[in-house]
Amino acid sequence: MPLGPLETNCYILSSEGKAVVMDPGGDPAQILQYLEENGLEITHILNTHLHFDHIYGNAALARATGAPILACADDKPLLATELGQGGMMGLPLVETFEMQEIAAGEHEFAGMHCVAFHTPGHSQGSLSFHFPDAEMCFVGDLIFYRSIGRTDFPGGSLEVLKKSVADHIFTLPGATRLFPGHGPDTTVDDERNHNPFFSEFRTETK
Repeated sequence: MPLGPLETNCYILSSEGKAVVMDPGGDPAQILQYLEENGLEITHILNTHLHFDHIYGNAALARATGAPILACADDKPLLATELGQGGMMGLPLVETFEMQEIAAGEHEFAGMHCVAFHTPGHSQGSLSFHFPDAEMCFVGDLIFYRSIGRTDFPGGSLEVLKKSVADHIFTLPGATRLFPGHGPDTTVDDERNHNPFFSEFRTETK
């Protein structure tokens, strides 16, 4: 569900009555309604990165559910800047929240196996959350449908972003669905073969 002033994609992934919420970028009322209507208990709030448009709903959602907020320690310095606090261009400020640091590696969320990849490039602490059993990966603003995330913010790097995609996204099974922070979902194969930023990785027969 797109939330907040920049319509950031928020995702709810559930299994057997448990759910994990990724990037609540606005008022969590819609999230809470969905959880209630579907009888779901949220276990974790995951942030792919800590830019303001992905975290607007963190504090309110954590307060309403008691779920911990998890993000990469490398992005924590953003919370002391406009990129993390919001307030620029007349946009609202982000309500402060407590976060727990999560490292790359194997995890379990809502009873589901998850592998968190450290995928910097859009931000230094960007994470991608791969749920192999569901054949899904939540990539934040790392890669979009036929495009990529901005790399001109502090901590961004086009070279680093492309390496993150090559090392962690294009090594996933081709049918894996990629769910970005903005816009429609896509697949590993589609981006490998059609994303103009990654023409060197194409595998389709020409």
